[in-house]
Amino acid sequence: MTEDDATWTESAGVHRSVPVRIYRPHEPHPASAGLPCLLYLHGGGFTVGSLDGVDEVCRLFSSRAGCVVVSVDYRLAPEHPFPAAINDTRAAHAWLVENAAALGIDSHRIAVGGDSAGGGLAAALCLDLHSRGLPQPALQVLIYPAVDDSFDRPSWAEFADAPLMGTADAKWFLRQYVGDDGVAPSPLLTPLQAPTLAGLAPAHIITAEVDCLRDDAEAYARRLKTEGVPVRHHRCPGVFHGFFTEVGTFVKAAEAVTDACASLRNVFSDGALTS
Repeated sequence: MTEDDATWTESAGVHRSVPVRIYRPHEPHPASAGLPCLLYLHGGGFTVGSLDGVDEVCRLFSSRAGCVVVSVDYRLAPEHPFPAAINDTRAAHAWLVENAAALGIDSHRIAVGGDSAGGGLAAALCLDLHSRGLPQPALQVLIYPAVDDSFDRPSWAEFADAPLMGTADAKWFLRQYVGDDGVAPSPLLTPLQAPTLAGLAPAHIITAEVDCLRDDAEAYARRLKTEGVPVRHHRCPGVFHGFFTEVGTFVKAAEAVTDACASLRNVFSDGALTS
């Protein structure tokens, strides 16, 4: 796997550039065919997090799924509140699609994924594309995604003091993102509250057992499935929020990455998500 230096992306109509880091697999491919790609959004409550924080997991995605990975360094709150992060996500995706051939990427095999806040951004991107009549990604890989702001499902009370991030922490992150006065309701902020999820990309969803976000993410998985979207969901037992990117620490993290890569390979090769 090779890594490109940070590349500055720019899409028509977007007046700023979004830094990305690009990973390429060593896996050979026909000269006439572009490689599949995963656009990846890091976690961090829309407030912290960086390209370096997901470097290891992006390397694994690239090597094990045999795809290019484009990791996005979107703007962070509170300096850049909603909708800055989703605007940067939209710009990075548009740039990727527009420049796929030059990047050696197959524009028809671009997936999107992310963990925590990044998972919420990946889900929001799919909704945004659908609302504008644009093609869906090949797959959305959502790792304990932040998809709601109601804080009323049982896991918010059950795991209020969970390791790494509890309920008070999540509420603080949200305040940094939307401000003390909040913002007008938007499915780009709370995908679970979107009027419909029909027609969105197939989803591979990973949740952690000991995680206050768990029930929101699993409610999203159920809604997607109910509305006709192919979904593969796995709850990882005994682990907490943030485990997925700790692939050198937790066996379950390595297993979850391997499982997500299997879904990516299936979709990239067959165009279908298998259970």
